[in-house]
Amino acid sequence: MMSGVAVKTVRVGSVPLSVAAPAAGVTPHGGVIVVGDARGVTGYVLSVCEQLRDLGWLALAPHIYHRDGVAEVPLAEGAARMRTLTARGLDEDIEAGLAWLAEAGIARAATAVIGFCMGGTAAFLAAARHRLAAAVSFYGGAVSDPYWADAPPLLAVAGELRTPWLGLYGENDTWVTLGEIGSLRAATRKAHVPTELVSYPGAQHAFHTPERPATHDPAAARDAWERMLRWLHTHSGAEPDSAPASEATG
Repeated sequence: MMSGVAVKTVRVGSVPLSVAAPAAGVTPHGGVIVVGDARGVTGYVLSVCEQLRDLGWLALAPHIYHRDGVAEVPLAEGAARMRTLTARGLDEDIEAGLAWLAEAGIARAATAVIGFCMGGTAAFLAAARHRLAAAVSFYGGAVSDPYWADAPPLLAVAGELRTPWLGLYGENDTWVTLGEIGSLRAATRKAHVPTELVSYPGAQHAFHTPERPATHDPAAARDAWERMLRWLHTHSGAEPDSAPASEATG
């Protein structure tokens, strides 16, 4: 594994970004914007950034609740608090990440956006708006019914994806039905970019998050992480890492 520098917080305008950069002198494979779940920038999200950093990526997480003056909200409040966000605001936060990466010498063609839960929804919408290297959604919801008044459901824009997209879903997810998974898989195949949707039998929502043991599925998490890394490498043109992939720890 590569060593990297400690996570630091930078700002682009009013948007704080937690940045995990490879060690000085190491040329990153590319950039990865990590959009957290409904809780915001948690220890889990930072651990995802750190693992990507250690695999040679310049990773950052926008603080999606910065308009409220906080980085993270409690899990019990997450479902309600995420609905106070807007699709426009989330896209502005992602744009801030793109701007910072551009200043660091990382072009959009070498930048990916990934997200978890609500962040997976934001990553999908970003993939429909922007032409980037890759996008990955871990169990992104709002497939049929939007979370925000200024956003369409994912099915409505699935054919408009401009960025190669990978979806990773649990078949026992209470936020996304098995029927919606099938519909989204079929709808994304109509896009003019590569797409793939992988679903895991028995896996629940948040199956990748170790700090949520009731829903964590280690086997699905490992497979999803490895698929994500392959997707990033394939569509960014980066050479695969020699180090084995692992799931994030929180």
